[in-house]
Amino acid sequence: MEYYYYNSINKMVTIIAILVLAIDVTMVLGQGTRVGFYSSTCPRAESIVQSTVRSHFQSDATVAPGLLRMHFHDCFVQGCDGSILIDGAGTEKTAPPNTLLRGYEVIDDAKKQIEAICPGVVSCADILALAARDSVLVTRGLTWSVPTGRRDGLVSRAADTSDLPGFTESVAAQKQKFAAKGLNTQDLVTLVGGHTIGTSACQFFSYRLYNFNSTGGPDPSIDASFLPQLRALCPENGDGSKRVALDTGSVNNFDTSYFSNLRSGRGILESDQKLWTDDSTKVFVQRFLGVRGLLGLTFGVEFGRSMVKMSNVEVKTGTNGEIRKVCSAFN
Repeated sequence: MEYYYYNSINKMVTIIAILVLAIDVTMVLGQGTRVGFYSSTCPRAESIVQSTVRSHFQSDATVAPGLLRMHFHDCFVQGCDGSILIDGAGTEKTAPPNTLLRGYEVIDDAKKQIEAICPGVVSCADILALAARDSVLVTRGLTWSVPTGRRDGLVSRAADTSDLPGFTESVAAQKQKFAAKGLNTQDLVTLVGGHTIGTSACQFFSYRLYNFNSTGGPDPSIDASFLPQLRALCPENGDGSKRVALDTGSVNNFDTSYFSNLRSGRGILESDQKLWTDDSTKVFVQRFLGVRGLLGLTFGVEFGRSMVKMSNVEVKTGTNGEIRKVCSAFN
């Protein structure tokens, strides 16, 4: 009797263990991403991406913000599937919001090295997600664990980039676009905080410096003492392609000075400065700045969390999508 009971319990435990294993395998293969996805199939993948980003950054610091923006722009269109990397007429890469992005050569370089040792294993979408993290790392930001296991998408259309937030949009419009991707107001402020590194072209904000909204004067939210500096950098009817730091005084450091600049009326893009003038987003800027009376937030930590959240937007896993041989073309 006792022997039969023991055997029955043993069989039940074995069945449960098999079921749990099956569920776990399903989650890994078909339901999402996970940290260490390539630990057995291509264990050097993450270190190759990191060393490639670092090498390119040492000769051209603009690749760091470029790769960070590229991942953001990728995730907001067709999900985080590497669709922004595709060459050709009418692809996402050719759309106006993406024409000035930088760093494609870093992704191509990392992919080439990885393919040499692990052909057909690591997706371009994952390489881009890892490179975005490593771009924060090389600019003295905190690191985070990147879940991998994405597959590359099979569609890339310039027309789909309307999902991207625009530099003149209201906070309400920005929040709507973030919410459509499952991202909340804190994620919005946190991820836009990535503008702590990199630059913008004068053509995207010089309209704020002169006849703003046909008023005959500048955008009133710009700090009056900052205005002459911006006008000197971007003269009226001047070179619209000239680049200006998005975070004045800290262009290559991943820190909270971007939020300090918003508080001081020194946000470069109109959509950025609105994060301070709108109460729903201002509170998160204040929390990142440690304003007394509010529960503080650590920007570096929250940025990693929001990036992981964003990096899982509409991902393709399992048998959905493909693993490209080269990142700039479908197989």
